[in-house]
Parts: sequence; structure tokens; C-alpha cells
Amino acid sequence: MTNKLTALVAGASGLVGGECLKRLLASAAYDRVIVLTRRDLGAHAKHAKIRQVVVEFERLGDVRGQLHADHVFCALGTTIRKAGSQAKFHEVDCEYPLKLARLARKEGAGHFSIVSALGASRSSPFFYSRVKGEVEDGLRAMGWPSLAIFRPSVIAGERGESRPLEKLSSRLLGLAPATWRPVEASDIAAAMVAVAEKSPQGVTIVESRDIPATARKAR
Repeated sequence: MTNKLTALVAGASGLVGGECLKRLLASAAYDRVIVLTRRDLGAHAKHAKIRQVVVEFERLGDVRGQLHADHVFCALGTTIRKAGSQAKFHEVDCEYPLKLARLARKEGAGHFSIVSALGASRSSPFFYSRVKGEVEDGLRAMGWPSLAIFRPSVIAGERGESRPLEKLSSRLLGLAPATWRPVEASDIAAAMVAVAEKSPQGVTIVESRDIPATARKAR
């Protein structure tokens, strides 16, 4: 790849987003990484490649001119418990990603990569899965030249916050069939960057069971 790329990462303070950031900083394909965050990342943002944009996500339009990127990596996400309500969860996991995608597309981005979830569908009986299906459908409707959707089961890795239910699920599902088995955050990030570097046309969906193999191809 002769022309260096600019990446934009939303959710870099989280588990998958942080792993994405590490991968992008180490990749020779990218010479600049815009980190979109609600709070200053401090020393973590001192890397020569990083340009940090601190903003509340409901005010993304205020920083539209700073969202020029080739590839966008969206790892925004919360839990209903942490969000405090289904409405707030919907805002963080659906409204913010779609707002980011619309603005980034208008600013010229050609590839959008997002962490969705296993079983995402607007027709799901489960609220969480319906929200994930809604954001997927919204992204498809935008007509991205290259859109990559990753649908992990339980995400494994060391978090900065306590999520006891996810830890319990990881243990219980560790010996489950590949479809349900927990997926390492580092594998999700590696797969996202690998697919983005190729930027296949149209919509690419990587199911949970296929994420580790996609990540291995990047190594």
C-alpha cells in the first residue's frame, strides 16, 4: 500500500477500542490515527501518530471538520446497567455510532468497521440484539463503499471496569461450540484492522466463530 491512511477510532478507552488503537499505531499502513474520546487519554495520547479529539458524542457535529479519515473503527458500547436505562443504552450503542458514520461518510471516509454482537437482528425478542440489529441496518442503508460488521459472542479480556456477568459467561462458555465461545478483544481488533486494510467492497459480516481465524491471517 503506497499511500498512507488515516484511521479514526471511537471507543479507544474501551477493551476492543484500545486493542484497535494498539494495532493501528503498529501498522505501517496508517500514518495518522484520530482518537475520538469523551475524556483526555493523557499519556496514552502522546504517540506521534495520534491526534486526539475530545468531545461529548451528542455534540459530534461540533467537531465534524476534524473527522477526516479513510477508515473508521467504531467500538462504542456499554451495558444497560451502566447506561442506567434502555433509552440511554440505545443512545450509546445505536444513535452515536450512526451519527459518527453519517458525519465520517460526509467527510470522505470509505470504510467503516463496527463491533456488533452475536445474534444481532431488529426482529430479535431481546432488546440488546434488536439495538445491535438496528445499528447494522442503519449502516447498511448509508451505502458505505466498504462496511465490516463483527459479531462477537462474549468479549474476553482484561477490562478497566468490573463486569462480573461477562466474566461468568466467559467461564461457562469456554468449552461451548465455536459459535458461542468467548472471543478475545485482541482477536476482534486484529480482525477489524486486517479487513480494513483490504477494504472489501460492500458489506462484510464476520461472525463470532470466524473472528479468530480472520485475526490469525493478520499475524
